[in-house]
Amino acid sequence: MTDGYAPGRWRILALVGFAELFVMTLWFSASAVSPELTQMWGLSESEQAWLTNAVQLGFVVGAVLSASLTISDTFPPRYVFAGSALLGAAATGVIATFVHSALPAIVLRFITGVSLAGVYPTGMKMMAGWFKRGRGLAIGVLVGALTVGSATPHLLRVAGGVGNPRLVLYGAMALSLVGAGLALLYREGPYQPEPSPFDPRAIGRILRDRSVALANGGYFGHMWELYAVWTWIPVYLAASFAHRGVSNPEELASLLTFGTIAIGGVGAWLAGSAADRWGRTTVTATSMIISGSATVLAGVFFGARVWLVTLFVLVWGFVIVADSAQFSAAVSELADPSYVGSALTLQTAIGFLLTIGSIQLIPEFAGIVGWRWAFLPLFFGPLLGTVSMALLRRHPDASKLAGGVG
Repeated sequence: MTDGYAPGRWRILALVGFAELFVMTLWFSASAVSPELTQMWGLSESEQAWLTNAVQLGFVVGAVLSASLTISDTFPPRYVFAGSALLGAAATGVIATFVHSALPAIVLRFITGVSLAGVYPTGMKMMAGWFKRGRGLAIGVLVGALTVGSATPHLLRVAGGVGNPRLVLYGAMALSLVGAGLALLYREGPYQPEPSPFDPRAIGRILRDRSVALANGGYFGHMWELYAVWTWIPVYLAASFAHRGVSNPEELASLLTFGTIAIGGVGAWLAGSAADRWGRTTVTATSMIISGSATVLAGVFFGARVWLVTLFVLVWGFVIVADSAQFSAAVSELADPSYVGSALTLQTAIGFLLTIGSIQLIPEFAGIVGWRWAFLPLFFGPLLGTVSMALLRRHPDASKLAGGVG
């Protein structure tokens, strides 16, 4: 091991990346088939939103519990990851097999969210244990895997899940079980701190750290936009194509939704490499400026030719998640090394709590102005996030980011 490069790191990168991809298919497994579930169960618009929001809320609760109890810093991460994946797979399988109404589905989606709080932040810690240099790229690949996994249910729907929601749910469950098995093959990295004792004061120290707070501020602005777009982009696209007079607008919208979310995996990977060279604050601010502008431009492109709308949402999908990993990489570099797992879990907990508000807001706002301008309220998240990262760039601790690049 020389110059911060650990032998075997690329094998671990592939292992954890694929495990993350497979398990994260659970996230939008029910949301992707909400048109079918709405017809079968008679869901209201609010209940449709809660198929996603229950996961977000469950993730927040699970992340707060994990951070408060320092679970990811106390127990071997492969067991936390695999056990959480099994719980999420079981909850999804129960929905597919036994559920026929909204309330039990929402409860089980909440449990799925709790389980995923043991997967995503834990996966970032696992990756950080193998990468001291090139950490932005490594966590970028992990977030890219999360992004493709989140998009996969939409692809399953196009491949046979239209009118057959159980196919999508069972498919996500099976992939999650594969991910759990892969996680068990992980071994501790050379940069993995020794398990830390439970310390109830650790969270207070994390919250009082100015540079960590600024990195989190960027992440919170980013999250205000991200999951609301991922949740409602299929509805926006279907409305845009219907306005244009396209035949089968829902199928085309599902296919393009997969592309819009999945291309973010490429964005996260390339942005990770760029951030290691040019700085985390520069890459994150640039991404948020572009994606924030897209929340306004969505109204301009609504109802345009299919190829124009396709190009627009693919660019938006590329940049909207490109910066995501870099906020986490920044916290892994700025926080107390003994409690990096808890700092990352706390960051994601608050970020996902914000997504509940933005996800719920968009259809309400669309009811007033229509889907053409529905994404306008999301603009303020990237704006505030950009300001936060500009302040972090001027902070003395910016020298700890990306090997001193900032």
